Amino acid sequence: MVSKEVEQLLLKVQKPGRYVGGELNEVIKDKKQVDVRFAFCFPDTYEVGMSHLGMKILYSLFNKVDYIWCERVFAPWVDMEELMRERQIPLYALESGDPISEFDFIGFTLQYELSYTNMLNMLRLGNVPILASDRTELKNIVVAGGPCACNPEPIADFVDLFFIGEGEEVDLEVMELFRRCRAVGKSKQEFLEQCAQIEGVYVPSLYEVTYKEDGTIERFSPKGTAPAVIHKRLMKKMDESFYPDNFVVPLVEIVHDRAVQEIFRGCIRGCRFCQAGFLYRPVREKSPEVINAQCKALCMNTGYDEVSLSSLSSSDYSRIVPLLELLTDWCKDEKVSISLPSLRVDGFTDEIMNKIKTVRKSGLTFAPEAGSQRMRDVINKNVQYDELMQTCATAFAGGWTTVKLYFMIGLPTETMDDVAAIAQLGQSVVDTYYQTPNRAKGKSVRVTVSASSFVPKPFTPFQWEPQDTIPMLHEKQAHIKESITTKKITFNYHDADTSFLEAVFARGDRKLCKALALACERGFHFDGWNDCFSLERWMEIFEECGIDPAFYANRRRSFDEILPWDHIDYGVTKAFLLKECNKAYENATTPHCRLQCSGCGAAKYGEGVCFEKRQNLV
Repeated sequence: MVSKEVEQLLLKVQKPGRYVGGELNEVIKDKKQVDVRFAFCFPDTYEVGMSHLGMKILYSLFNKVDYIWCERVFAPWVDMEELMRERQIPLYALESGDPISEFDFIGFTLQYELSYTNMLNMLRLGNVPILASDRTELKNIVVAGGPCACNPEPIADFVDLFFIGEGEEVDLEVMELFRRCRAVGKSKQEFLEQCAQIEGVYVPSLYEVTYKEDGTIERFSPKGTAPAVIHKRLMKKMDESFYPDNFVVPLVEIVHDRAVQEIFRGCIRGCRFCQAGFLYRPVREKSPEVINAQCKALCMNTGYDEVSLSSLSSSDYSRIVPLLELLTDWCKDEKVSISLPSLRVDGFTDEIMNKIKTVRKSGLTFAPEAGSQRMRDVINKNVQYDELMQTCATAFAGGWTTVKLYFMIGLPTETMDDVAAIAQLGQSVVDTYYQTPNRAKGKSVRVTVSASSFVPKPFTPFQWEPQDTIPMLHEKQAHIKESITTKKITFNYHDADTSFLEAVFARGDRKLCKALALACERGFHFDGWNDCFSLERWMEIFEECGIDPAFYANRRRSFDEILPWDHIDYGVTKAFLLKECNKAYENATTPHCRLQCSGCGAAKYGEGVCFEKRQNLV
């Protein structure tokens, strides 16, 4: 429900459908009949935010509660933002059109470090003070969750409380506490102190950080009754976990415009660079029957003709073939296609191929991550060259002609020979196509090789490792380009400048809050978009604030250093991560969780893969 002022702007901006609401399945409530209003803010454009599964789940879950009205808020693109500032129109929620300053909670999901400036810019656009200390009343409580909440310190000055881990239960507990505190006239400070007692809630203002002379952390000191360690929350039984039976159907085309069904959480693999693989341990699966019923309901209620099975590694779902049989029973008749993203090279079997090609074929995507076998062992990818070639041959024989391969450069211990091996692996895939006797006739193969830059992340075995400098990453990108000798391979690579800034904030501490506040003052936004990003402007900010960004991105941390996230527990022990880091130096691999327990610490949750009956597959 947009105001007349907003209506007048719509013909002047790209994609006005981003800003109007009114979509099928949106939730409208009478604001006089609700006690808690929650503005769910996604710090990116409508098309990106509307594709995000976590937002879909929590939006439906919150709105199931009679006394909560959850509304959606997205970052306006630069054309709309300019007009809103010019006309003094504050940032508003799509459902009611009300400014975010009228909401009890302003919640952000943090998927990517370069969205931090958008978070602050959205608060500023909504006339909400960006510093938590300037929001003194029991309203406009700024909360944040998502993977970037695992190291909350670079934005600790702006957020009142962080949700650590999975939010389905803890978010509602905090809103219920808020309701009770407001009813009896508690202050914001009293509310936050009580929140800190809820497992999975981190209130940064209740912790003091002291630093050593060398700039590293000396200690974290909790104030009052705040716990010394904050433990993540986890949904233990996925079949019983809430899942929406419909989604808001967008008015404009979004990034992932399809029904999405979560099939399990976590990952059994333990790739040493992959943060998600450790944050979401242990693996917890839904049953095929529950997945099938939820997919049916979603397609019926939204009209989508494609359903994507979402997980960190779809082919690792232990009952993937029975699930695909259930789905194809009705998907074929209804002309609904099944998409299996995140397939592993060693998980693409004839059975899976035959099931997913029955309706519609698109390109296949695999992530070998490294070109040489030595590097794949270093990162614990546990994929062999022969497996990749066999998988590609299977796909080519099944009619596929397009393959995307994802790699990473700048990984620990990497040499230029390892970098050249990325191009060589791409060439081997091309050669395999022409060596496959029953491939699609009269068609040429297309192989896309994409290389992103390694960013060391918290809660991974590589959290202590330095990132390559920007010149080093540029040299490696050029080396891959020079090593490609065929036009059948397209090479894409990720900008090294943005990867550098991502590394700064991924492993940053509270001293970075000063830089972010100044960036907000100067109008920084959409740092994840090339149209808006400028490393040069960021370097000026760091210099003004007396911050050396290389201290965070390019410095090797010692194993005994106190890290900015050491007071947060995601279930995987620091001792285990250290052991895995040392194994990487020896090119030694660790078996995945279904083959053998490696003692990471996640068994303490008492659920999931840690307690499955193990199959002796070795």
